[in-house]
Amino acid sequence: MKKRRSSSGVAGGGDRRFEKVLEEIMEGEVDDDGGRLKMKPRWKGKGSEAKASADPMSKIVSQLYSSLIRSVARGLLLSRNVLIEADAEVSYLFNRARFGRSRITSQEEKQWFQLDMEEAFYLCFSLECLKGIGKDGSIKSNKELWEYSKSEKPAFPISYKAYSHLRHKNWVVRSGLQYGVDFIAYRHLPALIHSEYAVLALSKGDNELNGRLRVWSDVHCTVRLCGSVAKTLLVLFVDSNSQGTSSPSCLEHYTVEEETITRWNPEQSREDQTSLRNQTK
Repeated sequence: MKKRRSSSGVAGGGDRRFEKVLEEIMEGEVDDDGGRLKMKPRWKGKGSEAKASADPMSKIVSQLYSSLIRSVARGLLLSRNVLIEADAEVSYLFNRARFGRSRITSQEEKQWFQLDMEEAFYLCFSLECLKGIGKDGSIKSNKELWEYSKSEKPAFPISYKAYSHLRHKNWVVRSGLQYGVDFIAYRHLPALIHSEYAVLALSKGDNELNGRLRVWSDVHCTVRLCGSVAKTLLVLFVDSNSQGTSSPSCLEHYTVEEETITRWNPEQSREDQTSLRNQTK
């Protein structure tokens, strides 16, 4: 079993503006090829890597931010999802940045996108380019969105921290439900590259939020499944550092530890017998 570890405490205060987040992405400790997470990418066809280099994800997200600000975007809270009416430009950029999924309605002149709670809160809280609307039509504050998300999904603080951790590193993060994990991570657009990581978000320590990888059989099955679909299992251990979950400002003090888990390949682990014999002569 191979592991790679790193930690990150990305600022998450309520007064943060998009420019600060973008500065971290464009000039800070993370980069457009995924930051600390390194593995050989599997590009789809010739020219895909060049296309990705010419159009980095940070640029696409910046364009989405500007478009949402201009359109004064609003999202309607619906159970564990947020529904957004989008014009042609926003729809195009949602598809490019891989936020949400389009929903077909009988109103052909209107386009709707359905966002998961992590995606919506990232746009509302981290980028501050979207406002959440309750069923009563009132605009919800970040604190109200935080409480709503926790009520719908008790493990939301952990899953959101993991999601934002990867998004800040310019990974495209999508639901991993079909692979039995929390998320899957792409280095760039899925049209250009295969996803590289199957991601599990776990709370550091032994608590009721950790339902995965408690027994060896779960570890074995998960790693085997990831291997069968050519993905590496990435476990993100989120440490709250005793900050609780009372408000989204606590995220500033959360840290993330990355661990990749792969099957042991004995052929890759054996010493070169020829080299070993030469050393013993």
